[in-house]
Amino acid sequence: MHNFFCGKKILIIGGTGTIGTGLLNHLLSCNPAVIRIFSRDEYKQFKLQQQYREYSNIRYLIGDVRDYQRVIRAMEDIDYVFHVAAMKHVPSCEYNPFEAVQTNIIGTQNVIQASLECGVSKVIFTSTDKAIAPTNTYGASKLMAERLISAAQYQAGTKKTVFAAVRFGNVMGSRGSVIPLFKQQIAESRKITVTCKEMTRFMMTKKQATQLTMKAMMLANGGEVFVLKMPVVCLQDLAEYIIRHEANKLSISSKLIVIAEIGLRPGEKMYEELMTVEEAKHALETEDMFIIPNAFMKSHQYAGARPAQIRSYSSGDVEPVNTEELEQLLFQGETVEELLKAY
Repeated sequence: MHNFFCGKKILIIGGTGTIGTGLLNHLLSCNPAVIRIFSRDEYKQFKLQQQYREYSNIRYLIGDVRDYQRVIRAMEDIDYVFHVAAMKHVPSCEYNPFEAVQTNIIGTQNVIQASLECGVSKVIFTSTDKAIAPTNTYGASKLMAERLISAAQYQAGTKKTVFAAVRFGNVMGSRGSVIPLFKQQIAESRKITVTCKEMTRFMMTKKQATQLTMKAMMLANGGEVFVLKMPVVCLQDLAEYIIRHEANKLSISSKLIVIAEIGLRPGEKMYEELMTVEEAKHALETEDMFIIPNAFMKSHQYAGARPAQIRSYSSGDVEPVNTEELEQLLFQGETVEELLKAY
């Protein structure tokens, strides 16, 4: 991995977000020639500049993925692009659907066109399990963006740019995730609100998400979707674990903290899917991920890959992790305190 990124020029679109900063941190250890951080939030960029002020190979660019000309300028002379910018908050996308379309769909097409125009070597797009059988604007917009990435590969003509996508579950501790929200609710009202206690989700740590994205960049041959094998977590189990942890820290009884169900939000699902049965028919499986090839492209070989089982990959069909496994998951690469800190 170090040799792959060493001396390369890298652009992270959405570089001040959870995945973007994770990529920055990992990539710096690979000695790239330059990393350009592209985002529209100047305050977050200022905070990054303070955190990484000893590095001379980071450039900070203010801009919006919706602005094609600005994306073109940011992408000049770049080798690898990580496109991790998105509107991802489900209720925000439901109430502002065309804003989600402009960022998640039109923004992705801007990245594709700019990559081809600038002769970028590889582009990795980050998608979500909510793109599978979507019931909300966010998932639908990400599904369309996935399709754009796949189409870009076989419509590129003589251009050599390689496009691929990674599909995430919920990233623990990311901005807008339930873990920092639970902590805040306990501190303020001694009450946690959950949509439904039986709800389950595929979950991964920030470190896992970052490593999958970098690995996908290395493995991509064109048009694939890489999906990390993730454990399933029941929302009630997660809430109860956070309650015990915070109650112990506050020196109070966990019985004083209640869990209140508030019902599903507009567009929200009880269970998520990693891939459809139709995708599974063509998917390959390695020890740590699934690889869904582009249906319009020639299939490629991947070390250690074998055909995936043809079945549903729904969080409703998988046994959630137990308490011990949940604790191990929370400690993988990040401490509970890091996961719980407010963003």
